[in-house]
Amino acid sequence: MIKWLMLVVFAGLAAWSWMSYTKKGETIETMKKQIEQLQETGDPEELAGKLSADLQGMEGEKIFNGILLTFLGAGVVGIVFVSVLLPLLAQKVTHSVYDSGEQVEKDAMSSARSLVAQGDYAGAITAYQEAAAADPLNRLPWVEIAKIQKDHLQDAGAAIQTIRHALESQEWEVNDAAYFLFRLAELYDEVEGDRASAIAIMNQVVQEFPGTRHSANATHKLHEWAADGDVSMSAEEAEYLARVKAQREGQ
Repeated sequence: MIKWLMLVVFAGLAAWSWMSYTKKGETIETMKKQIEQLQETGDPEELAGKLSADLQGMEGEKIFNGILLTFLGAGVVGIVFVSVLLPLLAQKVTHSVYDSGEQVEKDAMSSARSLVAQGDYAGAITAYQEAAAADPLNRLPWVEIAKIQKDHLQDAGAAIQTIRHALESQEWEVNDAAYFLFRLAELYDEVEGDRASAIAIMNQVVQEFPGTRHSANATHKLHEWAADGDVSMSAEEAEYLARVKAQREGQ
């Protein structure tokens, strides 16, 4: 309230100073013309000297009004900047930082989790899709969509399609791509009962990410399945698995 009162006072004084400055300027011009006319006619009553003295005083007052006007104008501008423009600028900067894709993604993720808690699974999937669009290289929205489809909608086929779509939609980092492949193998093996497809995916991990922990983990899983008699492989493949396992245990 006080800052607005100060703004009104400064604005009023600035307006008065401007009017006074303008009026004195007009008066000074009139006096100059009168002095010129008197000098041209000879000035028998010596009025030009008196007017010249008044003119000097008037010019001094004009200079003072100009200084006062500058001060008051700066005060008005300062109050407007601090009270109006600075908050707007700060708000704009804040929005430019927090209204980025990251913030949109966080809001969408939060909204999606809330919708899951409310049992609105279709709405939650839509919200997670929005989060994925806002942050394309974040695997979490796709993982959560697949989880909803598997756990809440009992639609493992849709979950598999979601993971496959996620894998094909981006050029993922090794850790993300391997994560998706392991989840895909898990869905095939534990939910669909399709171990053959799960085995094929584990072999894909071994081939695509050689020398990584993902390849080692996939090899270990294949070895477990082989021990259970669920993996049919050649002697070369069995030897390769045994060698990788030995290397892994020796690390």
